[in-house]
Amino acid sequence: MEDNVFSEKIKELRESTGLNRKEFCEKYEIPYRTMTEWELGHRNAPPYVLRLLAYYVEMQAKLGEKDLDSRREVDGDE
Repeated sequence: MEDNVFSEKIKELRESTGLNRKEFCEKYEIPYRTMTEWELGHRNAPPYVLRLLAYYVEMQAKLGEKDLDSRREVDGDE
């Protein structure tokens, strides 16, 4: 994936959540500097990272914004 395509898509994904960069990073446990570098096009992650993150965001939306980490607590996986 080209640098500018990745940076556009990762920014679109974040904006689709309605979160600013700091909130998005905290919620999805992504280092702020990493996210900034991705959005500015200075660094890229492998394409599967974008797909996995998009899937995770989508599943959280479908679950009514429940925190998926709460399932780990119920299952005993901490």
